Amino acid sequence: MTHQAPKSGESRLERGKRALAEIDGQAGHNVIAALADIAPDFANYVFEFPFGDIYCRPGLDLRAREIATIAALTAMGTATPQLKVHIEAGLNVGLSRDEITEIIMQMAVYAGFPAALNGLFAAKDVFAARPPLGQEQMAG
Repeated sequence: MTHQAPKSGESRLERGKRALAEIDGQAGHNVIAALADIAPDFANYVFEFPFGDIYCRPGLDLRAREIATIAALTAMGTATPQLKVHIEAGLNVGLSRDEITEIIMQMAVYAGFPAALNGLFAAKDVFAARPPLGQEQMAG
């Protein structure tokens, strides 16, 4: 998958909604829906800046962007809910479970074992909630 090139006349908000739906799927929708009653404007900021602006830039494809995002969120060690959303996104844009596991394990070198362990447990939760390999195509 490549970046989300802007469509003619499309606003940042529209572009961001389109990108979020493709990248994060239901997990992204759940985050936005959870903001509706407390900070609907913040939901629009999420659509516009990260997804409407950054994810839609040329230079990196969506797969590379999710590798960077999974690595960064793992290294932070404090963003497990967001990490789970982006592990889902990584799977959505073509990363394999093995690649995601390797990305997270790599972070042990730079962020320490606790951050990598937390990331691996987050990945384990996400993988367990998805259909087994081979059944993902049949379910879709």
